[in-house]
Amino acid sequence: MEQQQQQRTLSGSSQSPRSPSSSSQPFLSVSVTDPVKLGNGVQAYISYRVITKTNFPEYQGPEKIVIRRYSDFVWLRDRLFEKYKGIFIPPLPEKSAVEKFRFSAEFIEMRRQALDVFVNRIASHHELKQSEDLRLFLQAEEETMERLRSHETGIFKKKPADLMQIFKDVQSKVSDVVLGKEKPVEESDPEYEKMKHYIFELENHLAEAQKHAYRLVKRHRELGQSLSDFGKAVKLLGASEGNALGKAFSELGMKSEILSAKLQKEAHQLLMNFEEPLKDYVHAVQSIKATIAERANAFRRQCELAETMKLKEINLDKLMLIRSDKVAEAEHEYKELKAESEQATKTFETIVKLMNEEMGRFQEQKTLDMGIAFHEFAKGQARLANGIADAWRSLLPKLEACSSS
Repeated sequence: MEQQQQQRTLSGSSQSPRSPSSSSQPFLSVSVTDPVKLGNGVQAYISYRVITKTNFPEYQGPEKIVIRRYSDFVWLRDRLFEKYKGIFIPPLPEKSAVEKFRFSAEFIEMRRQALDVFVNRIASHHELKQSEDLRLFLQAEEETMERLRSHETGIFKKKPADLMQIFKDVQSKVSDVVLGKEKPVEESDPEYEKMKHYIFELENHLAEAQKHAYRLVKRHRELGQSLSDFGKAVKLLGASEGNALGKAFSELGMKSEILSAKLQKEAHQLLMNFEEPLKDYVHAVQSIKATIAERANAFRRQCELAETMKLKEINLDKLMLIRSDKVAEAEHEYKELKAESEQATKTFETIVKLMNEEMGRFQEQKTLDMGIAFHEFAKGQARLANGIADAWRSLLPKLEACSSS
C-alpha cells in the first residue's frame, strides 16, 4: 500500500517530492495528516494538518504546519486551472454528499490519502511547484485562506449543467462573419483529433473498470460477512453436539470467522490499492477534458479575433479612401485589436505545446501506475485464494474422520 501511494503521488511528475537525496538539492515535501472533524450537523467538516518541508528560498522557513479543509484544496485547484492553461491540473477526490459516509473512518482516510497525493503531484510538477498560489496554500494563516476562498470564482465553481455546456462548446461552431459561412471551432489537426478520441475512450474504459472494481470490493465484504455469520451459527451447532462432531463443527466455525477477517482485510486493500487508483485516473481524465475545453476556447478566440481584424481592416481601407476624419481612431482600434489577436495566437500555441508535453508525461505515468495497481490486485487475489485453500484444507482430515465414523 505504501508503494502504491508513493507511485500515485508521482503521477504527473518525473521525480518524487519525498525523501530528498541531499539537503543541498532543492526539495519540496508535503504531508497531509491528522484529519479532525470540526463542527456539527451540516456545518461539520474535516480539517487536516498540512506539513511542508523545503529548502526553497522563497518559502518562509524549512518547515511550516498549517490547518486546511477540503475547500482550501478546491481553491488551489481552481487557481492553478485558471493560471496554467495547457497543464493537466491534478484531480481532487470527489466530495461525498451522503452524510453517513462523509465522516466514516474509511472515507476520511481515503480522502486524506487522496489530498496528500493531490498536493504532492503539484509540489513535484516542474511548473506548478513554482506557483505563488501553492506557496500561499502551504504557508498562509487560516484567516487568509478563508478570505481568499471567499473571492474565488472559476470554472469549477460552476454547476454540473454549466460544465456540460462547456464540454459541448468543444463541438460547437462559430460564424464566419466575412464570408457568411459556418466554420468549425475545432482544429483540423489529425493528431489532436486522435488525442481527443483516445481521452474520451479512456474515460469510458476506466469508469467501467472502476465500476467492476467497486463490485469486487462489495463482493469480498458480503462474502466476509456471510462467512462470519456462518461461523457463528456452526459454532453454536458444535456446542450442541458432543465428541468429535461437535469439535469439528467448532473448528469449522472458527476457520470461517478467520476467513471472514481475511476477506474483510483484502476488501480494504482492494479498495485502497485498486479501486481508488482507478477512480483517481477517471478524475485525471476529466481534468484533461477540462484542458481540452480550454484549448477549444483559445482556438475559438483566436479565430474570432482574426475575423474581426479582417472587418476592421476593410473598414479602415474604406475610411482612408474617402479621407474620413475617423481614420486615426480606426487605426488605433486596429492596432489594439492586432495586439490582442497576436496575444491570443501566442496563448493558443502555448496551450498546444504544453498539452503535447503533458500527454507524454501522462501516458508514461499511467502505464506505471496501472501496472502497479493491477499487480497489487493479482497479488492480493492470489494471497487470498491461497489463504482460503489452506484454511479449508486443514479441516479436511477431521471432517473426513467424522463422515466415515
